[in-house]
Amino acid sequence: MTRPTARVLTLLEILQNGGTHTVGRLAARLGVDERTVRRYVGHLLDLEVPVESVRGRYGGYRLAPGFRMPPLMLTGEEALAVVLGLMAGRRAGLASASESAAAKVRRVLPKSLGSRLESLVAAIDFTAPGSDGPAASVLLELAEAAGRRRPVEVGYVDRKGRTSTRVLHPYGIVAHSGRWYVTGLDAGAAEMRTLRLDRIIAVRMAAGEFEVPPDFHPADAVLAGLADTPWRYEIVVAVRGEAEEVRTRLRLSLARVEPAPDGWSTVRFRAERLTWVPAVLAGLDLPFVIEQPAELRDEVRAWAARITAYAAGDDA
Repeated sequence: MTRPTARVLTLLEILQNGGTHTVGRLAARLGVDERTVRRYVGHLLDLEVPVESVRGRYGGYRLAPGFRMPPLMLTGEEALAVVLGLMAGRRAGLASASESAAAKVRRVLPKSLGSRLESLVAAIDFTAPGSDGPAASVLLELAEAAGRRRPVEVGYVDRKGRTSTRVLHPYGIVAHSGRWYVTGLDAGAAEMRTLRLDRIIAVRMAAGEFEVPPDFHPADAVLAGLADTPWRYEIVVAVRGEAEEVRTRLRLSLARVEPAPDGWSTVRFRAERLTWVPAVLAGLDLPFVIEQPAELRDEVRAWAARITAYAAGDDA
């Protein structure tokens, strides 16, 4: 590749990073004079690359929005990052869109690099299946509303199958444990809400604007909202151990662990079913006392009896 051609491709790569670049800055990056930069821009225009000229004190050159990336403009590491990101999106519930996007990226890569990434995709597996994700249109509409600080009217189906319509101020969008959530103020109820995106059946931008509280953290709000979901059982267990140790061993993101006197900690969380809780408590490998609900004590005794029988080789 001749040096001027390499510089033209470098110029295109710089412009693809976004923003407006002054002629002086481009000349310094490329190691040429400003007249040569303008000639290189002319070469890109001859190739139908939509380079725009921006006038004014802070003017320069930029790429037109929506320009499609040509081949060879990703390094091996950049291509790997893009494909792995798309694969992660597939596990987060955006399977169809992620797979088609990854296929398009691989098609425009050099043959040798595309072949290596194909081998990577074939070799990678995941320890847990992906979940059903939100419609792309719902995710994009909510993201736009959050960015523009615009309320939205959403149609929502709750976990009991009841449908409602509400006006939401979307403060932020969070991916957690394979699902997507939007959190913000329910304008009608004047309360904070956390909604699953895959349960939103309609989104429409509404009139008005809102402000996000300065100390608001979307991820913290989602975790708190999920922890406060009114599941059937509220579980409270006293565990002998410092709060940090218990929190580390518990590995339950929605549980609240609070220090208690005499080296104990109090663990609180909610559950719709109790069948999985005994195994979680046993995994702590720390003494514990069940404070509520009383039914959990029976579940733990039954679980312990089954484990004892299994260990003794009793299949009955």
